[in-house]
Amino acid sequence: MSTGEKRRLNGEAEEEDDDDIDGGLDAWERTYTDERSWEALEEDESGLLCPIDNKAIYHAQYRRRLRSLSANAARIQKGLIRFLYIVVDLSRAASEMDFRPSRMVVITKHVEAFIREFFDQNPLSQIGLVTIKDGVAHPLTELGGSPESHIKALMGKMECSGDSSLQNALDLVCGYLDQIPSYGHREVLILYSALSTCDPGDIMESIQKCKKSKIRCSVIGLSAEMFICKLLCQETGGLYSVAMDEAHFKELMLDHAPPPPAIAEFAIANLIKMGFPQRAAEGSIAICSCHKEAKVGDGYICPRCKARVCELPTECRICGLTLVSSPHLARSYHHLFPITPFDEVSPRQNTPLQRPPKTCFGCQQSLLNPGNKLGLSVACPKCNQYFCVDCDIYIHESLHNCPGCESFRHS
Repeated sequence: MSTGEKRRLNGEAEEEDDDDIDGGLDAWERTYTDERSWEALEEDESGLLCPIDNKAIYHAQYRRRLRSLSANAARIQKGLIRFLYIVVDLSRAASEMDFRPSRMVVITKHVEAFIREFFDQNPLSQIGLVTIKDGVAHPLTELGGSPESHIKALMGKMECSGDSSLQNALDLVCGYLDQIPSYGHREVLILYSALSTCDPGDIMESIQKCKKSKIRCSVIGLSAEMFICKLLCQETGGLYSVAMDEAHFKELMLDHAPPPPAIAEFAIANLIKMGFPQRAAEGSIAICSCHKEAKVGDGYICPRCKARVCELPTECRICGLTLVSSPHLARSYHHLFPITPFDEVSPRQNTPLQRPPKTCFGCQQSLLNPGNKLGLSVACPKCNQYFCVDCDIYIHESLHNCPGCESFRHS
């Protein structure tokens, strides 16, 4: 064999090895596997490359939160007791790989995060899960206030197959939500992957049925805009949006975590009977009304019928009394009286006569950049204390109290 033939064979072998390394991916798929690492670098003042900081992400969260707070600045009655069904489309369209690694995996991951965030902001509310596959809607979990039970069911065996039927999902959910009391706010969040719907009847009747039952339907599309989904949201007062990428999808889902404004028919003041159960003794043995089996220790006793339940908040299976705890009511208070948005302070606004402090009032970290210049900071319009962007986000999204105002109040 000649030297040229050997080189040619070695070159072909090297090319085959390169193909094996890439895993047979197309060119557009390889761009996603590289994760576009060059975008995580920036050029500093000396011309050297350094990793980019995460302040751009914090600023985006800050602006998004500021817009939502300013939009809801007026005193609007909100639905704090929510009954939400999450409808997940598991048709064959959910197996598409435009969201890496697939739409189903991305949906599952962000639904888990949404469930935890939902119960953190709405401790008095309940969630149920419904899936659509093979043209049929299947109830995955019933309405309940336990995030772990929903997440465990969601992480079970989930497969994509068949077509999607929007009408069957609406009929199933409407049948469940019709049994909700009048003080509960009925909502449906549909995560739709398909570009069509295979319905057994007239879907317009199902939409009007949801509208008559005061069910607020919202849809997040993962493929493209659909007229029927847009019409459904317009008729029921929900929100319709289409996710452009995974980060946008996560942002759209978290927008549904805060309680929405109450429907006019439900904005009537009425009294709700609630019970505050006591925790059962550690060694006590009783039959749980939730699981209908004997359990030892951890549990709560209904103050009306003395039945045992496992977790709060819930509704007693024996007497129907709503069971909550006092921290649940306290955590819902900040939605009615949100904290005032902080004013952004730019370095140009600083004057020699009125210099802002160099440290954050919350975390006591420096507000100065490496060049001893004041970076981006915010100030409370009531107490005029300065905070960094990280503390601003933590105060508005988790703490819901201004440390500066609270310190002046106690002093």
